[in-house]
Amino acid sequence: MDVDRKRRDRRQAIEKIVPIVGAGAFLFTRFSTPHCENDELMNKKNSSIGKILTFALALTGAFLFSTAQAADGFRIMSYNVRNGAGLDNKTDYARTCDVFNREAPDVVAIQELDCKTKRSNGADVLGEFAKLTDMTPSYGPAIEFQGGQYGIGILSKEKPIAVNYYPLPGSEEERCLLVVEFEKFVFCCTHWSLTKKDRATSAQIVTEKMKEQKKPVIICGDFNAGVDEDSIKEIKKDWTALNDDESKTFPADEPTVHIDYIFGADPTGKISPEDWKKAVKETYVVEEKIASDHRPVVVVLDPELL
Repeated sequence: MDVDRKRRDRRQAIEKIVPIVGAGAFLFTRFSTPHCENDELMNKKNSSIGKILTFALALTGAFLFSTAQAADGFRIMSYNVRNGAGLDNKTDYARTCDVFNREAPDVVAIQELDCKTKRSNGADVLGEFAKLTDMTPSYGPAIEFQGGQYGIGILSKEKPIAVNYYPLPGSEEERCLLVVEFEKFVFCCTHWSLTKKDRATSAQIVTEKMKEQKKPVIICGDFNAGVDEDSIKEIKKDWTALNDDESKTFPADEPTVHIDYIFGADPTGKISPEDWKKAVKETYVVEEKIASDHRPVVVVLDPELL
């Protein structure tokens, strides 16, 4: 996609500029103290160097600002993090959170999270993510597991008004829907079953829960279903797809299928499907190949929509 290429080009440019300017600033600081008898001459040279570096830093700052502005809006992410374990089978919470911090979502739906299990050495994984991102955690347990829980979660910059979770069917293991209410909208996270029949039932349940709300609703997650499956076709009858169905999200190293989605709906009727589509300023799949077995999905909405 053109958007992906532009983002990649901007990031590569930043990666080239920042080290150069940083090295220049270091050298200026290191050698700015006069080491010769002619202090006046040295000070003049330092003044000239300082002006050049100041100009370069100003240009870099303007470039970084324009890059941030290019993606300005309400940022939504969905990411199946595999409990912080990458494709290299190394569990690295900091690496996972680097993805969050780099993309800077306002709210993110996260799937596959341990809470105080033996497997995770008693760690509250979502709580660890919250510390590393300075965001507020909301957790939805799907099953009891190894002395703790296993489920899904949400990180948000805004503190929620209410947090609820509801069971969803799962033949191999129970699933759930996490519903978090904020001042102007409701945000949901889900992780559907590997069984087709369960997913069909889940589509009905999440739509029923959406219709109970009195604010616009956004749902994100790993739906374990391709774009042509009946469960996805069913949910699209009442929800508007906000991310690009053509972009592949799994497996992370060489994606072949699209199973991670972001949908929007408004049970109050104030936001139409067309309004949702027009409000999408940017949507892309993050090119993260190692931190998990899924790639993150991002949607940037016009903040005036909510």
